[in-house]
Amino acid sequence: METDGGWAQASDAELVVGVRAEDWGALHELFLRHGPWLTARLTHRCADTSIVDEAVSDTFLAVWRNPGWRAEGEVGAWLWGIAIRSLLHRLQPRRDVVDLLVTLRSSDAASAEEEVLARVQYSTVGVALERLSPELRAVVQARVLDGLTTREAAFMLGIPNGTVKSRMSRARLELREAMTGPPGTRPALVRGERAT
Repeated sequence: METDGGWAQASDAELVVGVRAEDWGALHELFLRHGPWLTARLTHRCADTSIVDEAVSDTFLAVWRNPGWRAEGEVGAWLWGIAIRSLLHRLQPRRDVVDLLVTLRSSDAASAEEEVLARVQYSTVGVALERLSPELRAVVQARVLDGLTTREAAFMLGIPNGTVKSRMSRARLELREAMTGPPGTRPALVRGERAT
């Protein structure tokens, strides 16, 4: 816990306890640890740095007002859930920004998800993910990697809720087939491939 008025050696869980006790130092240390990577990940979702900065600020303001982490999972994952929802809230009145998210992503730096996917590219999971159509991969990223609800994913991708559900269902089926099939076999034909 806190020693000599400093929080640098405290765990993330201890920092949340400190925030619950209304200690600004604990919130500041939480921000120093998590603010930079949250900003980097949100920048891959939105090219407007002022909106990203506001979303990060909103995240830590929400934590200050309601440090509701329930000691389940990582504090970072809890913060990411708040941050991505803060970004979506900021984007709602600016639909034009949402439309630009896909086209304005920075190509010179890989997102955390892209780095993870690159590491598993040649594993069974990586091969199965690679074989999904771009539409299905986008839904898997939004729902699984970003942890968005169906409604939030629909908003982010600009498609109806039902389309998110059906694409997620199709992606699960294709991934299951790819993962349980005999070694060296291919899953059902991917869009654009021809049967031989």
